Amino acid sequence: MTEKLFYSVDGKVMSLAEFIESLFGHLEMPDLFKDEEQLRAIWASPSTRRELLKRLEEGGFAAKQLLDIQEMIEARESDLFDVLEYVKFNLHPIMRTSRAKVSRQTLARNLTPQQLEFVDFLAQQYVLAGVEMLEESKLETLLTIKYKTALEGVEVLGGVDVARRLFFEFQKNLNKSRNSYSVL
Repeated sequence: MTEKLFYSVDGKVMSLAEFIESLFGHLEMPDLFKDEEQLRAIWASPSTRRELLKRLEEGGFAAKQLLDIQEMIEARESDLFDVLEYVKFNLHPIMRTSRAKVSRQTLARNLTPQQLEFVDFLAQQYVLAGVEMLEESKLETLLTIKYKTALEGVEVLGGVDVARRLFFEFQKNLNKSRNSYSVL
């Protein structure tokens, strides 16, 4: 068992939050979302997630800082969503593997075996590379990686609309309420 201690310049022991604040300044995040539910809704879509990250950067929370905080709170295997929850609401991060598992379980009930295989592939990519792999611009690339061509992937999945729906539904379900993770 290990314990990390953080010290101020004058040698006093600090909490992790105090240490992060001493490095990055006051941790008052811009009011871009009012509660966890609104943050979940924003984070669930690649376009609103991208806009939030842009507005956070404009408000003094650059992606580099969020990644540094992610490292400090030992949340490398978590999403930047978890860093935002930690900073804004002081909530413990959830690992991407748990998030992917809950999303898969939620979707699995209504999918064909081929569609479920694609969702498993999305889960694997998310766990390995994080939410950046789920940008809307990467859907065609993901289909090409999984299948020989994006067109073949669309055919296997049942059409363009189905492929897009799976891609977006998987993301929507990644950030379910914390109660969803208590059963894992």
